[in-house]
Amino acid sequence: MGAPAPGRLYIVPAPLDFGCEVQTPLQDVLPLGTLQVAARLGYWVCENAKSTRAYLKRVNELQPLSQPLQALQIQELPREVHKKGDHTGSFDARPLLAAALQGHDMGLASEAGMPAVADPGSSVVRAAHDLSVEVVPLVGPVSLLLALAASGLNGQNFAFVGYLPQDAAERSRRIRELELLALKTGQTQLFIETPYRNAGLWESLVRQLGRETRLGLASGLTLPQAAIHMARVSKWQAENTRIDLQNPCIFLIGAP
Repeated sequence: MGAPAPGRLYIVPAPLDFGCEVQTPLQDVLPLGTLQVAARLGYWVCENAKSTRAYLKRVNELQPLSQPLQALQIQELPREVHKKGDHTGSFDARPLLAAALQGHDMGLASEAGMPAVADPGSSVVRAAHDLSVEVVPLVGPVSLLLALAASGLNGQNFAFVGYLPQDAAERSRRIRELELLALKTGQTQLFIETPYRNAGLWESLVRQLGRETRLGLASGLTLPQAAIHMARVSKWQAENTRIDLQNPCIFLIGAP
């Protein structure tokens, strides 16, 4: 007998409430089809095994897992992939897909949202294509697109630029670059920050951007405390608006 046909790699989105005190009911953010696929998969590649097990425990409450949680085969991406990103081609993820080559379907998960979009996982997807393993993205929340849709900014031309530099001078230069790009081309600029640095970044944006530039953020998307704020910088400078910066945020810069 020849080798078995490869299994599929399912890109399995997770809810956006990772690390939050209040969790969103899974059925409110994930369709039944996604839950059913997640429940039957026995092999996983993930950003963090502990959070993936916690996620699958929640799935099990709605859609019973095909096997006990402790029997699942869960592999973590290396920590250097989290820190440096895995979209550059420097990490070979093909060994992680051995189960797929043996005919098993596999799942790819990150801690929140869609794997490989503003999160680790692209190396696994790239490896799947190289190995002729079919890739199947499932439906679920993508914070960047939710924020963009709710911003009123240009949704036909936009870019996600990751994290801004931590060094104050470098961050200022990057803010000016992104603003200039938004004003010249109309391209919406989206970026994120570690939650405990959100307040400092927001202060820098309000202080440095031009008064007519549009600046916004989306906080706690899909959570009960979700909030979306969008205005010209002049309004942010004039008003002392109370904004929750404790939850994960998406920041947006756009043309007037």
